Amino acid sequence: MNFIKVSTLSELKEGSSKIVKVKNSKVALFRYNGKVTAIGNACLHKGGPLGLGCVEKKYDGLYVTCPWHGWEYNIKTGAAPPGYEDKQAVYEVKIDGDDILISTVPVQKAHR
Repeated sequence: MNFIKVSTLSELKEGSSKIVKVKNSKVALFRYNGKVTAIGNACLHKGGPLGLGCVEKKYDGLYVTCPWHGWEYNIKTGAAPPGYEDKQAVYEVKIDGDDILISTVPVQKAHR
C-alpha cells in the first residue's frame, strides 16, 4: 500500500481536524485522544464537508457531525451511528516523526 505525507503533527493540534487532498479526493483528518484518523470528507448525504464538522463523544466513540444536515460518522471506523448501515471511506494513517502519512486509497470504501 502506498502512503503520502498530508500534514504534520505540529500543524494538526490535539482536538482539531483538517481537510487534506489525496490524489483526487478530499479527506478529513482528525486528531483526538492522541490518535490521528482519516475518513472521506464528503458526507454521504449531500456531500457536506466533514472536516469542518463538530466532533463529540457519542454512542460508541467519537463522531463528527456534518455541518450541512447533521449526519454523523465515527471518526475512526467511518460508521454511521448504531442502527444505520452507512459507512464513510476510511484511510490508514501512519506517523513518521512529525509527519502524518495516509494511504493513497481507502482501506474501507464508502457505502450508503
